[in-house]
Amino acid sequence: MKSKTIIKIDNVWKKYDMGKAEPLVVLKDINIEIHKGEFVAIVGPSGSGKSTMMNIVGALDVPSWGSVFLGSRNISEMNESSLAFLRGKTIGFIFQQFNLLPTLNALQNVMLPMEIADISGSEAKERATELLTALGLGERLSHKPNELSQGQQQRVAIARALANNPEVILADEPTGNLDSKTGKFVMEFLEKINRKEGKTVILITHDIELLRYAKRIIHIKDGKIEKETKKR
Repeated sequence: MKSKTIIKIDNVWKKYDMGKAEPLVVLKDINIEIHKGEFVAIVGPSGSGKSTMMNIVGALDVPSWGSVFLGSRNISEMNESSLAFLRGKTIGFIFQQFNLLPTLNALQNVMLPMEIADISGSEAKERATELLTALGLGERLSHKPNELSQGQQQRVAIARALANNPEVILADEPTGNLDSKTGKFVMEFLEKINRKEGKTVILITHDIELLRYAKRIIHIKDGKIEKETKKR
């Protein structure tokens, strides 16, 4: 039986107006279906359109032409409020720069998306504590980002991404600021939640060393899908 389609990108183009200059076309006729439980890597060199692709796949931006479906919903037809709510429940984001709030401690950073989703404070605190403990940060709950190493900050960011139990984890260069040991921990953790919990993982990267964790690899170059490979 075919797996449920979680994200569908249908004939998508993205351009940016450049004033009097020619428009900059960064994505050209992109067609992708991502199914529940997949581990997909989108790979390409700098300037290939990966960042724009991430914004489209993660419903952070809308296409100039074409359609993007998140679940059964066409995000091009949704207002920002509805889109933000759907995105918050469906996708957990892990960024290269961590994007933690510096005034909040680790526990509060992980609780924040649950509070936005109207989960009670006690439930949010319990789940945040469980997630951080599972990631080896049980003794760092009260530490603010500047009191944590980069590897610890990324683990807080992973816990935050999992806070609302999303179907999809979108990881944008998640090991880019980490040493090799911590980077390996991050990738093995993503592989584990894909394999054991059935989370759909989408990895955006230029690092070919990370491709061994993915089961499907989409190569992008000059804004186009150059090729796609699958592992058995």
